[in-house]
Amino acid sequence: MQDSDPAASGPDPAASGPRPLLPEALRRLAAWCGLVLLVSGVVYVGIRLCDEFRTAVVPVLLALLGTALLGPLHRRLVKAGVQRSVAAGLTCVAVVAVVGGAVYIVVAALIDTGDEIIASLKQAARGISDHFGAAGTSLDDLASNARELLGKFGGSAASGVISGVSVVGETIAMAVLALLLVFFFLRDSDKAAGTLRALAPRGSADTLEAMARRAFHAVEGFMRGTTFIALIDALCITVGLLVLDVPGAAGLGALVFVGAYIPYLGAFISGAVAVLVALADRGFVIALWALGVVLAVQVLEGHVLQPVIQSRTVQMHPAVVMVAITAGASVAGVLGMLLAVPLTAAAFGVLQELRTRYGDQEPSPEPSTDS
Repeated sequence: MQDSDPAASGPDPAASGPRPLLPEALRRLAAWCGLVLLVSGVVYVGIRLCDEFRTAVVPVLLALLGTALLGPLHRRLVKAGVQRSVAAGLTCVAVVAVVGGAVYIVVAALIDTGDEIIASLKQAARGISDHFGAAGTSLDDLASNARELLGKFGGSAASGVISGVSVVGETIAMAVLALLLVFFFLRDSDKAAGTLRALAPRGSADTLEAMARRAFHAVEGFMRGTTFIALIDALCITVGLLVLDVPGAAGLGALVFVGAYIPYLGAFISGAVAVLVALADRGFVIALWALGVVLAVQVLEGHVLQPVIQSRTVQMHPAVVMVAITAGASVAGVLGMLLAVPLTAAAFGVLQELRTRYGDQEPSPEPSTDS
């Protein structure tokens, strides 16, 4: 009987190296878990650093939002032949004039109707007391003694006045710094790409510039869409209040326009102020009509404007927007709600650019060793 040749039976399975301890699926899962933990850690450290240096970080972020919103106006002025510095200065002056005028109109309207609002609230409390007895009487007493209660509360909270003044001073300082940064960002926007490429590591300048452009375009789309929605909301509510003959309709419309940049909370506050003014000057029935106008506009925004406009300017699902707003509110309150969606839009823009550049690349097949 002839012995079989060991080489004829094929290569030894042990010669190809040791077998891995984990299956391929578990190794992929472990790699993804490690990546998620690494990214989460970096994001957490970044948030903590931003919180520690918020007086410098917040003006920069607000300036970037302002630059994304005002960039088209600045580019139009430059194309018209205006020098870049002059165009940036005119843009900032226009912003200050619009925002200052809106604030003045809103405050003047509220001051003119403040006494009427208090009187209407007292009358409403008396009506409640007529229907509900003792419970309504307590509400009437609360409305009648509102100034005394505020005075007592102010006396007990006198220790917090200094901290409140410091917060106001810090807010004003950040607003001024953000406005100055908007001026410089607009003036030097043509140099941003060159500066970024100079700071980029070797071989990554093109990728970094593409990521930055995609992120900025996402933020620009968000600001453009939000501004368009805010303008429609303000026009609809202003027209509704004018039809109802509510005083200060223009100021209340300006308040709605400004409040639209703060998701959910801004719409609630501006709508409540409009209803209170209607209650003060025109009575309970007109206030109900004003409430109906506000609710109708909010339904129009939530079910028509937001899905149609924001889906074209910001490629994010509404559920992602809601989660981002909630996370931003938990981290930084109202300011976090304002910044959460544009920052998330920028992150999605970066991910889309990375997917475009590297997601479709297939690994090249290894060359065959067959003779």
